[in-house]
Amino acid sequence: MEEELKFKDPYLVAVWPGMGQVALTAGYYLMAKLGMHELAEFPAESLFDVDYVSVEHGLIKKPQRPRNRFFVWENPDKGRDVIVFVGEVQPPLGKYEFCEKLLEFAESVGVSQVFTFAALSSQIKQGVACKTFAAATQSNLIDDLVIQGVGLFKGGHIGGMNGVLLGAAAARGLPGICLLGELPHAFTQITYPTSSLAVLETFKQLTGLEIDLDELSQQASEFEEHLHHFLEQANVEYRVEEETPQELIEEEAQELPTIGSLTQEEQANVDKLFAEAKIDRSKAYELKRELDRLHIFARYENQFLDLFRKEST
Repeated sequence: MEEELKFKDPYLVAVWPGMGQVALTAGYYLMAKLGMHELAEFPAESLFDVDYVSVEHGLIKKPQRPRNRFFVWENPDKGRDVIVFVGEVQPPLGKYEFCEKLLEFAESVGVSQVFTFAALSSQIKQGVACKTFAAATQSNLIDDLVIQGVGLFKGGHIGGMNGVLLGAAAARGLPGICLLGELPHAFTQITYPTSSLAVLETFKQLTGLEIDLDELSQQASEFEEHLHHFLEQANVEYRVEEETPQELIEEEAQELPTIGSLTQEEQANVDKLFAEAKIDRSKAYELKRELDRLHIFARYENQFLDLFRKEST
């Protein structure tokens, strides 16, 4: 990351894994639809230990430490560029130091405003429109949020790197906003695209960027319909046991296919989608949806992110 790089007053959007995968889903969608390419890798191996190794067909794989990478979209018009930072895992130690170094690099390439995405667990029911709430590092940003009709996260804590990064930004006098997508508390352990859609709609509104959200909107609609039908069926079948929707979802998850159990047809389709996404980055999100559906994204995450290298164009 020593190369001198400058961009057009870029926004930095930083995402990590979290509840409902709200942040990561939104970040990956931005990367795919804006056609980003990898900018740099953030060296932080010393902060991450190895807790497990992967095994496929009896063969133990070489352990890999989590990676942290920057991706960039250079706006072809006069507007601002966008840089997305993706952290595969939140560091267990040294979070604030990590954030300070991340912001040092961001400022070195011209970043003047930071966004983080996160989830906000609430009492809303499934099928009810998710709202986005926001918190900011400066009072003038709060004024702008109020003017634009964005609800404020008025008090409490923002856990994890999504909050710590903005705390570090506030200490540096760097403008920053956290957008929190609301999601039902019973579904925090499953990917919830409806909340990611709400976050990106607000991000689009605040930045004025042209982002095609049609694919994510369709995914959210299909997801809500599927979840509604599942819960209706569960209420009938499990009324005697009086199990909660969350318990039913956990039961369903236990029966999902394990890594390595793809059929030849599924594997061929995954390979085809990778090939298509390598040629046209805008198709990368379709690939991610399929990997999520098959519950194998973790297995292919590095290969997926490698699609955004410059040489893949």
